[in-house]
Amino acid sequence: MNDNELELEPVVYIVIGRVWENEDASPDDAITIHALLTAPDDDDAVRKTLESLSAQGFAEAELDQIGVMDGEPDDPVYEGAYQDALAGNVAIVTFTA
Repeated sequence: MNDNELELEPVVYIVIGRVWENEDASPDDAITIHALLTAPDDDDAVRKTLESLSAQGFAEAELDQIGVMDGEPDDPVYEGAYQDALAGNVAIVTFTA
């Protein structure tokens, strides 16, 4: 087997931000989100995250950080989301107070 035949794991991005359920909501109404997804690059990851949030009915979104996951997470909160991302979905984890 040569290097061209190696199967590479897809890059799983994590996008961190805040969303609001309606346009008139105050900053205190923000819901923190972490999105896990696969994408060819940062720009695509941001675009796919925003499309997914819009499809889920969120009216506003502010994305603060983007990074690449370094393997499967140990935190049980992300285990299902990571597997969904590997399956080609955009997995949104929400954190409410």
